[in-house]
Amino acid sequence: MNRFRTLAGLISLIAAVGGRAALIRARPRIPVAERLRNIPIADAPVGRPVSIRWNDHHVPFIEADSDSDLAVGLGVVHAHLRLGQIELMRRAAYGRTAEVIGPVGIELDRFLRTMDVIRAVPAMEAALPAETRAWLEGFAAGLNHVIDQAPLSPPEFRALRLGPERWTVTDLLAIGRLAAADFTWRMWFGLLRHRQRPDWLKLWERMIGANAAPLPSFAGGAGALAGGTDPRLALMDGALATFGRAGSNAFAVSADRSTSGAALMASDPHLPVVLPNLWLIAGYRSPSYHLVGLMIPGIPAMALGRNPWIAWGGTSLHAASSELFDVGDLARQDFTERRERIRVRWWPDQDVVIREAPPGPVISDAALLRFSAPRPLALRWVGHQPSDEMTALLKVNRARSWAEFRDALESFAVPAQNMIFADIGGSVGQAMAAHLPRRPADLPKDIVAPRDAHLHWEAFVTGHDLPAVWNPPEGFVASANNRPPTSDVPVGFFFSSEDRIFRLRTLLGGDARIGLRQIVDIHHDVLVPSALTLRDALLDAAATLPGAVTGGPAGRIVLDSIARWDGRYDVNSAGALAFEFLLYHFAHILNGSEDMAVYAAFSDPWLLVREDLQSVERPRLAAALARALPPAAKAVRRHRTWGSAHRLRLQHMFARLPLIGRRHVHLDAATGGGNDTVMKTAHGFAGKRHAVRYGANARHVSDLADLDANHAVLLGGQDGWLGSRTFTDQVALWQRREMIPLPLRTEAVAAAFPHLTVLRPKAGSAGPDPGQRE
Repeated sequence: MNRFRTLAGLISLIAAVGGRAALIRARPRIPVAERLRNIPIADAPVGRPVSIRWNDHHVPFIEADSDSDLAVGLGVVHAHLRLGQIELMRRAAYGRTAEVIGPVGIELDRFLRTMDVIRAVPAMEAALPAETRAWLEGFAAGLNHVIDQAPLSPPEFRALRLGPERWTVTDLLAIGRLAAADFTWRMWFGLLRHRQRPDWLKLWERMIGANAAPLPSFAGGAGALAGGTDPRLALMDGALATFGRAGSNAFAVSADRSTSGAALMASDPHLPVVLPNLWLIAGYRSPSYHLVGLMIPGIPAMALGRNPWIAWGGTSLHAASSELFDVGDLARQDFTERRERIRVRWWPDQDVVIREAPPGPVISDAALLRFSAPRPLALRWVGHQPSDEMTALLKVNRARSWAEFRDALESFAVPAQNMIFADIGGSVGQAMAAHLPRRPADLPKDIVAPRDAHLHWEAFVTGHDLPAVWNPPEGFVASANNRPPTSDVPVGFFFSSEDRIFRLRTLLGGDARIGLRQIVDIHHDVLVPSALTLRDALLDAAATLPGAVTGGPAGRIVLDSIARWDGRYDVNSAGALAFEFLLYHFAHILNGSEDMAVYAAFSDPWLLVREDLQSVERPRLAAALARALPPAAKAVRRHRTWGSAHRLRLQHMFARLPLIGRRHVHLDAATGGGNDTVMKTAHGFAGKRHAVRYGANARHVSDLADLDANHAVLLGGQDGWLGSRTFTDQVALWQRREMIPLPLRTEAVAAAFPHLTVLRPKAGSAGPDPGQRE
């Protein structure tokens, strides 16, 4: 019945949306000046006129006489640029996707409601400081002003026939909690289905033990659910991948090591490669705020950026912010239940029962997870408890010193972050922003915690309890989701491999000074030194093969290519292509599809392959390698270079629709990089032509020697409006290794941002105002 319902829903969705989506202009034609005419400037909910200057890339700089008016201006900007995107985020936060996409969204909604990411929102809202509440109310008022007054609604609204809904403080906190989804969930849900294997505990010990002491290896950006063609699983996996902010590089260089004689900040966030981009660029100024950088759509604070005194970046800490508990032995009265109605487009509404156990929601009740957990499992998550990330970010945005920066982060609980800092005095630092249960230092013996582990959740550590670094002797700090310094309480158990951080430390180390040109080169680095170690292990195994195999056509084209390879994932590299495809086929033949499903769900699958090369007997390795050479050779002959197989594809969600989908694919280009290069372009296990699914999607750099020496770029564009010239205009900059200047000085802003919009208050609420718009 569920599959029939899903199929019927897909047909209805395609029939209803396909025609309207086909009429939307997918190619960029609408200029910035025309798009700006859709901003309602009259009767704005502001006390004084608010100026919004725009550059030719649709990047805003907002100037307001009060903080409350600035919040309204930010709301107008976010609604103008990304209202369709943040509306879909709100629907996901509340588990209301079936209202938009029909029956195919029912199980996703049940999953989202079961996970209950918004559980803490009422308590969080009740505890908001008055200043933060006023800020959020102003931002919501700006969003609602555009919803109520803008001449045109976003293309997604028209294609999906979404009715406008006004925003509240509750909604903003809800999407903030959605954006805090735990990176481990996706990996857990991929692994749970294998927990019934007789060798599960041995596999778990390999994974947890290997990551406890990481070695240079390959991180596949794994964790993807093996959903096959089931669109319900694909939706769940996509939602977890999009909202779980699992990656990034960030580093800061002290004044002693920079070419300018001042500290430098470089942020290189890694997220799913999608359109619209999951970041937007902005700058703004009011009595309390003066900053530029990168924002998350719908979140009214600068996530990565700088003000006149400090700069900051961050990466996912990969913290152990969640725990799974087996609640199969609890009595029925130990559970509570609530009934909720999922409203469904093109199908009868569905009533669902959500169960709660003492540790938290019984997530195994969600149909999408039942196959993974034969016994009921409950989730304990730090994000289910109230915390105040919004106040923390606003304090960071206003901070002027390391002490203020660290104090600001004390209320920041999820998603746990490794925060990077630099100041105008030339200093750099690194600190953790997290709330974590006081666990013992022991490694977990299973993916499901023992019953007494709930005692660890009775007390928490915060950022001030965790290690921090201040002005290290090497003159820089860097983070790449790697294992942090040891602390009394374990921060986490699953970290990225050491490849990226090892390479960053190599590039930043030494005596050479670092400037903007060097930072750009670092962001585009594609060397993985540990690849050569793994390459040599493969060649050693190949040396035991008969000459007829290694000297045959398949052996020569593959083995000769990787023998000459320098470890760089350059777009024109034949060695990278041969290495990746040989390793893919070798691992699958050696381990079989069932074991490879476990490897693919793990956070660092190539580390397990590396272990295989060291522990499996030579005859078995040689046999697997001999069988892997022909399919690898076939792929190498077909593609010839890494970039021919490794594709950077940018597309809107409408690209998934049959017949008209091609209209919404905006880029399909060869690219370099890979799973764990500094220039991250992750693809997981690759045995054929593939698209990059996750990796670098925005960059921000600041030189604190100069208020105006700030730059940013998005992989895509600033505007989320299909048909806008700024929907994908920054792709060309990205490919040319260029960025957009983001000055802070008033006169420089006026020169670099030529388009002007002025929001006018209602008549009688302020003095005369020219009401300019250009």
